[in-house]
Amino acid sequence: MTTATTAPPLDVERIRADFPILGREVNGRRLVYLDSGNTSQKPRQVIDAVREHFERHNANVARSVHTLGTEATAAYEGARAKVARFINAPSAEEVVFTKNASEAINLVAYAMLAASVDRGSAVDPRFRLGPGDEIVITEMEHHSNIVPWQLLCERTGATLRWFGLTDEGRLDESNLDDLVNPRTKLVSMVLVSNILGTANDVTRIAARVREVGALLMIDGSQAVPHRPVDVQALDADFLAFTGHKMLGPTGIGVLWGRGDLLAAMPPFLGGGSMIETVTMERSTFAPPPARFEAGTPPIAEAVGLGVAVDYLTAVGMESIAAYEKELAGYALARLHEVPGLRIIGPDTTEGRGATISFDLSGVHPHDVGQILDAEGVQVRVGHHCARPTCVRFGVPATTRVSLYLYNTTEEIDALVAALEKVRGVFG
Repeated sequence: MTTATTAPPLDVERIRADFPILGREVNGRRLVYLDSGNTSQKPRQVIDAVREHFERHNANVARSVHTLGTEATAAYEGARAKVARFINAPSAEEVVFTKNASEAINLVAYAMLAASVDRGSAVDPRFRLGPGDEIVITEMEHHSNIVPWQLLCERTGATLRWFGLTDEGRLDESNLDDLVNPRTKLVSMVLVSNILGTANDVTRIAARVREVGALLMIDGSQAVPHRPVDVQALDADFLAFTGHKMLGPTGIGVLWGRGDLLAAMPPFLGGGSMIETVTMERSTFAPPPARFEAGTPPIAEAVGLGVAVDYLTAVGMESIAAYEKELAGYALARLHEVPGLRIIGPDTTEGRGATISFDLSGVHPHDVGQILDAEGVQVRVGHHCARPTCVRFGVPATTRVSLYLYNTTEEIDALVAALEKVRGVFG
């Protein structure tokens, strides 16, 4: 999780040349795309790879012995191996493809529900929940890491608890030993907040999770695209992230899980490819990852994700992290120049990513977003699927800027100039 100070600098202009969409105009203005936390743009290499797959290799996987089927299967499983290396997973068989990070988190929640209602002796007790058991999350989570656990607790009688936030937008770990205790079955938390930009050091929490014998799930959706993430160093049990935020296509996500845990989990969906045998009386299931990939998977999307991983690896994750830290510092300094603007979250580059949310006094974020769009500046407005965080900081919504490897300081200057026009309209 640390950024090497010796990381080679990025050739940002060369990188930008790989992204066709960055050359277009919006409302007669040069596109300034500052919404990569919502979805990233795609380099030509990814676009070409997906097109080539459909043009030359399109077939279903794991079902055919013909040439196209063999090629498609090799490409699909090759993408799985690339993802495993990218996050330093011990085995490619620990990588489950899903359609997004939300599905990955729900997969684990559903497995725990299935284990909890199955009273058979073969159920792994690590997944079984009931009254008196607890799940712990944080107040800075995306709804995808709140709602599945709420539903699970409602259906099993378990209790949901959470870490609060400091006024600076940091995780409040002062009651760690109380929150994570012998009744805790799972802690699920974000590595980098999608609204605050806060980067959480999970070291103390992971150690406490191990001490009480619970499971640790990490939502890495806003971390894996931006910085080196090593699942072994994290000492996590599960990691969820999504392809479309890391230069890949939509419709492809990842659940990494420890091999022994995946092998003990009941399946999420039933259907083709996830079975070992089927009779009219009962079915047995394939080993992971196939057990969790029922039906035709997102094949072309996985191919595209594999190429996105190649692209990020070639650029260098340490270099990306260092560059984004510079961008974040520049953006924070420039935003501080805007009268009436309040940063929601950490106000320095330490322990944060390059996602910055703010409130502009007297102006609703939707109005901010509309005027920025008229200037060609694309940002996200709203509660960013993190409404409890907005409530914590007393705002109905925020304007969010999320930066990536293809952004520039000139684009941040364009943002600030557009914010001045917002102030000119609303006084």
